[in-house]
Amino acid sequence: MRTWFGSGKKLQRAVTSCCLCAFILYGYEQGVFGGILENENWLNQFNHPDDTLTGLITGSYNIGAILGCFLNFFIGEFLGRRRTIWFAMSWIIVGAALQASAYQLAHLIVGRIITGVGTGLKTSTVPMYQSELCEGKRRGRLVSQEVMFVGLGIAFAYWWDFALSFVGGAFAWRFPLAFQAVFAFWVVFVVFGVPESPRWLLNHGNNREEALRVLAAIYDKPTDHPDILEEVNSIQKALAVEDKAQASWSATFRNDKVKTRKRVFLAWFGQFMNQVGGINLVVYYVLTVLQENVGLEHRLAQIIAGCIQLMFPLGSLIPSLALDRMGRRPTMMWGSLFMGASMMFVAALLSQSDGTTRGKSFSSAAIAFFFTYMFTFGATMNCVPWVYVPEILPLHARTKGTAIGVSSNWLWNFTVVMITPILINRLQWKTYLIFTATNIVFIPIIFFLFPETSNLALEEIDCIFATDENSVSAAGKMQKQLKLHGRLDMGSSTTADEPKEGHVVHAE
Repeated sequence: MRTWFGSGKKLQRAVTSCCLCAFILYGYEQGVFGGILENENWLNQFNHPDDTLTGLITGSYNIGAILGCFLNFFIGEFLGRRRTIWFAMSWIIVGAALQASAYQLAHLIVGRIITGVGTGLKTSTVPMYQSELCEGKRRGRLVSQEVMFVGLGIAFAYWWDFALSFVGGAFAWRFPLAFQAVFAFWVVFVVFGVPESPRWLLNHGNNREEALRVLAAIYDKPTDHPDILEEVNSIQKALAVEDKAQASWSATFRNDKVKTRKRVFLAWFGQFMNQVGGINLVVYYVLTVLQENVGLEHRLAQIIAGCIQLMFPLGSLIPSLALDRMGRRPTMMWGSLFMGASMMFVAALLSQSDGTTRGKSFSSAAIAFFFTYMFTFGATMNCVPWVYVPEILPLHARTKGTAIGVSSNWLWNFTVVMITPILINRLQWKTYLIFTATNIVFIPIIFFLFPETSNLALEEIDCIFATDENSVSAAGKMQKQLKLHGRLDMGSSTTADEPKEGHVVHAE
């Protein structure tokens, strides 16, 4: 077993550091280009691209991320979690160098695609790795912290762009693009010193002794401790239930006894909701929106756009502290409601903007609802799909299913990024009505299709789907049973890092 960081808390912190840095890099990559699109030197360098070309340049990163997810579908299970993360960082470092050195449009687009490939590999592996190395009652909070760091990365990128805009010249946009490599090098260093996922080890060659050593190091207990043996036994029993012998690529889409096909669909649709609620209108184009739709002067628009981005990590603080008590389903439903309402108010207020003093007052008032939208997204639909994707999938299909689920994020990210400049220019305030509708439609879909998975061990989630009962109803009954037995995290002072004896309900 490889570890440079000892055992127990030190090793847990190293794993968390690796995952959080990978996701702050993801946020930085998302946010850094938004502040560059209005940079005069960048516009001159690439001949003032029109709205369609701007969408293509920005969206090429998402094309690369989709390719990275599909690459992970085929090689991720072979490489394992650690080597896939290292491989992803290599792509990002190369892509950052190409973007920062670009003088031609084709050069820039190739660099963004290569960076995107690394991001696709990373985002379809890191949450899964974190989920497989933590206890069920902490999983929601830990993975939510990763997503909170996406918000920190976005906010940092916007203010970094703003600060460097005072420098001027090519340095103001080349240096922020090159800076991506700093985060990537840190992840490369840490990932060499952390262990492989015990669940991946048990799924490949039945490496029971190695898996025992990893879990013993994570929880700082001897390999023959009852809690460690129980954890390994539960994983092996889950693998037996999932019929590992059929774990080919086609098994990812099979309607087997643990409902793999349905679970892959839920993973895919969760990330679809993450993107089609309109978040990238705000992340990538809020500066353009504030100038063109609201009518603000450039420097003031930059400051307000940066403040709006800060709402993302502030909102993400809530699930990073309490998602396992909030629940996955209610968090997604109330988030969709408030995001839809925010978009509706933006549309209503901007529709009254007519160039008069009264019209300017209405359009200025719309800014407040960009703040509420971003805060709500950070607190709800930003984090839950990233937590939900790796935990909803059975172990035999977790790598491939996560790649499919996260590819949905990047496919619809690309779609929204491509069409948003055109929508803003041609539909203006009506654009926000589209996202009002999508958010409201998601509420009944979540209610009827998405089971509650908070506080369940990954192996327990198989039990929800391994019966003939509706998965939403089965999950509700299991949650009541766990609450009755005091297993749910209701603010208990029990040490969260320690697995409890008998904490897995085995599927028969």
